[in-house]
Amino acid sequence: MTDTRDCVVIGGGPAGMVLGLLLARAGVRVTVLEKHGDFLRDFRGDTVHPSTLTLLDELGLGEEFAKVPHRLVDRLQVQLDTGLVPIGDLRHLRPHPHIAFVPQWDFLDLMAEAGRREAGFELRMNTEVTGLIRENGRVTGVRYRDRDSGTAGELRAGLTVACDGRNSLARTAAGLRTREFGVPMDVWWFRLPRHEDDPAGAMGRFSSGQAGVLIDRGEYFQCAYLIRKGSDAQVRAEGVQAFRDRFAALLPWLADRMDTLTALEDVKLLDVRLNRLRRWHTDGLLCIGDAAHAMSPVAGVGINLAVQDAVATARLLAAPLRRGRVSTADLAKVQRRRWFPTALIQGAQRFIHKRLLGRVLAGQINPGGTVPKPIRLLQRFPRLQRIPAYLIGIGPLPEHAPAFARRPAKR
Repeated sequence: MTDTRDCVVIGGGPAGMVLGLLLARAGVRVTVLEKHGDFLRDFRGDTVHPSTLTLLDELGLGEEFAKVPHRLVDRLQVQLDTGLVPIGDLRHLRPHPHIAFVPQWDFLDLMAEAGRREAGFELRMNTEVTGLIRENGRVTGVRYRDRDSGTAGELRAGLTVACDGRNSLARTAAGLRTREFGVPMDVWWFRLPRHEDDPAGAMGRFSSGQAGVLIDRGEYFQCAYLIRKGSDAQVRAEGVQAFRDRFAALLPWLADRMDTLTALEDVKLLDVRLNRLRRWHTDGLLCIGDAAHAMSPVAGVGINLAVQDAVATARLLAAPLRRGRVSTADLAKVQRRRWFPTALIQGAQRFIHKRLLGRVLAGQINPGGTVPKPIRLLQRFPRLQRIPAYLIGIGPLPEHAPAFARRPAKR
């Protein structure tokens, strides 16, 4: 089977779904290909940042999002051995002075439903991209396999956009090269039950040689435990009881529920990477989101950057797509627009890796002793807490919905 569209988007994550919706509202015939049958995958980023909440308002989806169960957090804090320390204050941000924590599948379902209301939008689930189609050196579409029927097909398009994450098949197939930045840690993801009187929102915990993060998901915590890079096999070899003891020592008030973690098979490894493509495009293909720049989970900004990439892409490429020809110069405009905020945020993450997380995991910093200098500054001058709050919640170059995509609130 061979079909033809104006644009094909690989991957139904936040970047892919936002891009698909915006392009469809611009009158572009766009197909989003998602290899899974639904969005129900655990241990994905669950933060909807103030900039994205504003985007939802501009798209006329704010009231629909407000009906989705979620939790709001207006302050960022870490727990050291010396106590709880605030590091970011979002309460001054407008119009949304908070981050919304919501399961990512609910956000993606919302975007999918909005997309289906647009004539040019198509979402194909259970459709796995297996390769790129090239003609005369230009990417002209994708080959795919329908995982339900097992049949193969081709989808040709004037532009292919890779939103397929840090292990992007499209990026690899196109031969685009990344610049890798070393990271000191990987992350173990798992669940623990949450009690009604437990702390709400999100919290980081640092101690000598270990660190963790708790994300309040209502009935349970999504837990992140930081391990030294490449030490997954070594830590697993110690067994589940050793890990229970280790995490309970880090957060003693969770000790009474550690036995709900019955096996280390319930603990998923996130292989943390921090990289950036040197060139985000080739003729007929553009990479955005994690496919262009894998982010560290530090501060949970990856989703925010991916969504803003999608907005900039739609604004800059809608007109060329409607004309039927997108040049490499058009694609380069997207990279020029989004390179600076990406590089700036990655620079901040590298600083945190080097000056805090790497040294904590190596036992070189004891949070029970001297508080790291950046955190001391935030404590001494509380107004400085607005800076990390703005960088995390809004970002250094926020994108707004183009006029063609804006709609009044759906009531």
